Amino acid sequence: MKSLLTLGCCVALASIALAEPPDQHKKKHAANDEQKPHPQQQQVVKPGKHGQHNASQGPNASQMKSQRHLSKTQNPNLPAGQRNAAKIKAKHFDLKTGPKQEIASAKFTQNRRIEGSERWTGARYTVFRSYRPEWHDQGWWRAHHTRIILIGGGWYFWNAGFWYPAWGYDPAVAYYPYDGPIYAYHNLPPDQVIANVQSALQEQGYYQGEVDGLLGPLTRAALADYQRDHGLYTTAAIDEPTLDSLGMS
Repeated sequence: MKSLLTLGCCVALASIALAEPPDQHKKKHAANDEQKPHPQQQQVVKPGKHGQHNASQGPNASQMKSQRHLSKTQNPNLPAGQRNAAKIKAKHFDLKTGPKQEIASAKFTQNRRIEGSERWTGARYTVFRSYRPEWHDQGWWRAHHTRIILIGGGWYFWNAGFWYPAWGYDPAVAYYPYDGPIYAYHNLPPDQVIANVQSALQEQGYYQGEVDGLLGPLTRAALADYQRDHGLYTTAAIDEPTLDSLGMS
């Protein structure tokens, strides 16, 4: 009798297990699946130049360098750290006097403005923004200026730290490769200022021409290249900020 009762209980339990709803069976499998790791959800890591970096990181080093260079060349107000650390002493150069056939003289144009100067802000560019060529005879020039010298085939007058062409002082001697202000570095005459700038640019690989004391196209192109590379206004002229950057102030 006991054997029959035991067998009956086993049959009843088996029937209950088989009668379990299918939805409950699926839930158990789903719970087991959630506990298993999913390899496809792991973070992808790629090797970089200095170890491992996440693939979602920002610009690489070369892109950042390009951005820094771009911002530097567009900013005319660089900090002092962008200047040359070494100071350059003024030199005296033995220069040939007179015009050079391969470098043409500028022509007098009344009320001419220096191209682009309206964009050069700051007190040290005021003379370039305000410059207008003037034509006067010797009497007028001598009455208004005490320092007038003949340099390289043209007469120049000094005013407030700059040299300018004295147009009309002697129409027969009026050779001016550049018509505009020249910063009077160390109170030197204009040809010596230009020669010192040419020498400094030559040492840095910007100027490949002769040190002749003439502010011709090659010298002006070298100045423009240097100014662009050092975040200065591209005046292509000898101005105080450029000489300061060169270490000549």
